[in-house]
Amino acid sequence: MAKKNNTKEKKDSGDGIKLVARNKRAFHNYEVISKLECGIALQGTEVKSLRDGHVTFGDSYANVRDDELFLIGLTVSEYSHGNRLNHTPTSNRKLLAHKRQIRKLRSQIEEKGLTIVPLSIYFLRGKAKVEIGVVRGKAQYDKRNTLKDREISRIRERTLKRH
Repeated sequence: MAKKNNTKEKKDSGDGIKLVARNKRAFHNYEVISKLECGIALQGTEVKSLRDGHVTFGDSYANVRDDELFLIGLTVSEYSHGNRLNHTPTSNRKLLAHKRQIRKLRSQIEEKGLTIVPLSIYFLRGKAKVEIGVVRGKAQYDKRNTLKDREISRIRERTLKRH
């Protein structure tokens, strides 16, 4: 089975975290202001498909409706061994967080014009978790500066290793 471009699977580390996917585009296009770990409400075949690493972030984001947090636009491919009870790949999924955390997120996105995007999906001790981030969009020159700084730090590390 072929993996998607944005999926990176790690072996189970000592602390019980198994990374399923990381949203590289979010780190490139946005400046992350704060992060929050949430649970995610899934059906059985969605969990099995996630364990296989079949997830695509695309243009997914999170939204607050009626004091509940929903993840919109996340694509979890259908499970290959699923039957007629297989899940729909692009349904909205409920994120599990405390009410005060949801209220804080709502106030941030309403007042400051920020956005909530998923940063990574992983399993923590067998439970599916999503790390969401409150983000602000980067301008084009900010993206170039980030890439330049990363390249400079790589060169610096390389020269320090040689000497």
